[in-house]
Amino acid sequence: MAQPSTDNLDAKFSCNLVRQEGGDGERLNYADQGVIQLQGSVIKNLQWESSLFRSANGHECSIDLSDEPQAEQTAKGWRISLSNAADARSKRGYDFERGLNCSIRLERSGDELAIKPSCPALCGSRVNFTTLTVNLKNGQCQYDE
Repeated sequence: MAQPSTDNLDAKFSCNLVRQEGGDGERLNYADQGVIQLQGSVIKNLQWESSLFRSANGHECSIDLSDEPQAEQTAKGWRISLSNAADARSKRGYDFERGLNCSIRLERSGDELAIKPSCPALCGSRVNFTTLTVNLKNGQCQYDE
């Protein structure tokens, strides 16, 4: 799945996890699926749906090319942001209480891709996308606490 060049990224992932809130509280189901293809600072494809389901409700965050993302290369990988987070949030019909920032850091270390979001702009009632690490060779996911 991963391309050999450190300037390129070709990641596909589908992850899920069931966790008890507070160890023995409410059951939480995390589900993430996405495709991220970058060539340097050019985004070829970007689709990520990050869901959190509770017993009574579910909330999701999503980002794709229609949100007008832009990428910049960093020392550790890439940083994806939106050209106009307020406009992207408004198009989804979300209120403005969650904030208008959106930054997703992608940090690659060998076969591991750490996905570190700070993007409440593209989440409805949810605070943020889920932070996770994906093994680009075998597709295994690890959700951060």
